[in-house]
Formats: sequence, C-alpha cells, structure tokens
Amino acid sequence: MTKKYFGTDGIRGKVGEPPITADFLLKLGWAAGRVFANERHDFVLVGKDTRISGYMFESALEAGLTAAGVDTRLLGPMPTPGIAYLTRTLRAQAGIVISASHNPYYDNGIKFFSVQGTKLPDEIEHEIERYMDLPMTTVESARLGKAKRLEDAAGRYIEYCKASVPTRLDFDHMKIVVDCAHGATYHIAPHVFSEIGAEVISIGVQPNGLNINDNCGATKPETLVATVLANQADLGIALDGDGDRLIMVDHKGEIVDGDELIYIIAKSKQAAGQMTGPVVGTLMTNLGMEHGLKQLGINLVRAKVGDRYVMEMLTEHHGILGGENSGHIICLDKTTTGDGIIAALQILAEMQYSGKTLHELKSGMQKYPQILINVKTGKKINPDKHAGIQQAVKAIENKLGNQGRVLLRVSGTEPLIRVMVEGEYEDVVKDYAQQLAEEVQSAIGA
Repeated sequence: MTKKYFGTDGIRGKVGEPPITADFLLKLGWAAGRVFANERHDFVLVGKDTRISGYMFESALEAGLTAAGVDTRLLGPMPTPGIAYLTRTLRAQAGIVISASHNPYYDNGIKFFSVQGTKLPDEIEHEIERYMDLPMTTVESARLGKAKRLEDAAGRYIEYCKASVPTRLDFDHMKIVVDCAHGATYHIAPHVFSEIGAEVISIGVQPNGLNINDNCGATKPETLVATVLANQADLGIALDGDGDRLIMVDHKGEIVDGDELIYIIAKSKQAAGQMTGPVVGTLMTNLGMEHGLKQLGINLVRAKVGDRYVMEMLTEHHGILGGENSGHIICLDKTTTGDGIIAALQILAEMQYSGKTLHELKSGMQKYPQILINVKTGKKINPDKHAGIQQAVKAIENKLGNQGRVLLRVSGTEPLIRVMVEGEYEDVVKDYAQQLAEEVQSAIGA
C-alpha cells in the first residue's frame, strides 16, 4: 500500500510548505502518540539538528505527543545515529529525529526510530498515516503526557562512540581536522576525537540556525581540504548536518569517499577474521570497489539507492557492513544505522593497527571514472521498456565488457533520468555517457 506522507527516509520538504508546517507536525506528533499509546504508555525521545526551524517543530511534536497522552524526553541537538542509540539503550518506545540531513537550512524533515534503533516497520508508518486522517482529540487532563529534557544525552553518546574502538589504541600523535557542518555533531565529534587522544582542529562548529551544511561538511569538503593542508594534518573528517554521513580527506588533500572508506573497513575486518556476509552497496557503488572487494574474497551485493534499502539487504544477507558512496556507512557490528563518527573511528583504528596513512589504505582500491548526466524529462518514460534506449545501452555494455557498466535510473524526486556510465578510461566513459544521454533525450522528444 502506497504511503501518503512517509518516503524512504521519513518526511522531508521545505519549511512552511506542506507537509513541513507547524500544524502538520502537531498532528503528526498526536498521530504517532496515539499509535505508540495503543502499544504501551511509555516515553518517546525527540532530538533535532541545528536548523532554526527545529525549535518550532520540536514544540509542535511535543504538544501533539502530550495531547495523545505520551511522555516526551527532549534531547536538543543530537546526531541522528545518536538518537537511534539512545532510543535503543534507554528502551524508549520510539525516537523522533527533526532533521533534513545534508539539505540546506530552509528544509526540514522527520524520521522515526523503533525501540531497536532501526527505522519503523511499514505497518507502523501506515498506522500513523491512518490517524493523520482522523480528527485530533486530547486525552483527559490526568492522562496528558509530560515532557522533560534529558540533560546527559550528549555525554552518553560520546562515551558510546569512544567505546567502539579499543582503549589500548594510541591516537596521541594524530592531528585531525573535524568539520561538523555547523550541524548536530558540533558539540560531540570534537570531544570524541580529542578524548581518544588526537589533536583536533575543529571547523563548522558555530551553528546559528542558518549555516548548517553551508559550504562545509560532507557535501562540500573543499574547506576541509584547505584546512588539512594548511595545518599539515594527518587527515580530515567531514560529517553532514545530522552526522550520518562521512567523507574523509587524506594528508595530501585528496578526498576519500564512502566507497573507499567501506573498502578500508571491509579489508580491516577481513584481516581480523571479523567479516560476516557480503558488503552491501547500491546501484551507484563504484565498480572499482566491487573489483577490490572481489580480490579480497568479499562479495558485493547492490541495493537500490537509499540507506533504508542498504539496511534491508544487510538484514537479508546477514551482513555487517554496507553503505553508499555519499558517505552513509552502516557498521552493524557497532550500531544500527549510518553513523559518521563511528565509521571514522574504525578508519582511525585501522590506521593504528596497520601503521599506514589514510592515503596508503585507500590505494588498495582503484576507483573507476564514473560520469553522471541528468536528462530532464517533460513526460514519464520507462527507459527499461524503450527499445531504442535499451539497444544503445547494450551496445555500450558490449564495448565496456567486465571493465565497466551502464546504469539508467529514473529520479524519485525530480523529473530526471540519470544516465551513468563507468569504465577504465575517463575520456571513453564521457563519450559513452554523452551518446546515451542523447539517445534518452531523443526518445523523450519522440
């Protein structure tokens, strides 16, 4: 059954435009509260990132939950994976995250975690949507929910992150630049890395409600690159606004993306005899990662784009490691969702175990040039069922052989068909991608 409000990663949009409005969030808090109250009377955690609209939506959700008779524990600014962790360890009925992740400040969104620290099951989301269509009511005064702040939330999560690497490891001689994107990790990530002994240079730690992800963080690592080089740091760590993405920079100023980081973690786990199941990537995972893993004797399976689908496939294949080239990295032996700080700590630990720099560790995997062209569509078209497009795809695939691949993907959020070609040689890949994009454009105009 199609959902009316929930997408693959909760509900997201521009602040002030439906559904991201104060009245909708009030009703959503009530609807979710009614569903949770039907199961048992317990508390729900509510955390947020640093965008200015978080104050408004935190209050709206609190009021809705209270009207439904559910107690609320307010966490204030907290990374998304931190909220998942606290939901699980405090045995809350659910965790609610107010965040639009890597989006600009004028967007916001809502997502939920179950008591297990994972995304809500579809049936619960459907039930919440059912209540959204009913008139809002308020329980009798004696049954109203209560709200209070959880003062030690940040400290609990800091200790949890530090515990994900052995205390015997010595990080005293590491100089690290940490970019928190003026987001939810601003008061957490610098403490984590300094408390394990590293010298930390912090940037992106002065949120004002409007500067989250603004030319900083995992989606814009250029400032991090410059800071690493200027300070002759060993590496740089870039997180996004809600802390579930990680991009790193080596001492030479070269960007290390999610695919390369997953490869490093997989190789480390394999060497330690801790690797279980395949690595789960997505349709966009670089072919170089697949080949690099194959040389290690590790299979790669591909999910649809989106961390929800990666998690589903990890569960299905009994894996412990997966993610996306954008930097969503899920280490299921450490946590239950994508966590930028936890993933970064695993990389630092491998540097200590191996005695190698990040630059040396990433060299085991050779990324293939990957060209992506977005073709605007004025009408709906399924490229998989268009004979001309498929003929062009097969011709290019035959030329690439097993040293390349082609992917056509219809965007779920924009009127676009994404044309991606990957192969050994960038100039050849560019030519093929352009040919295919022109074929798609011709098919759309036909």
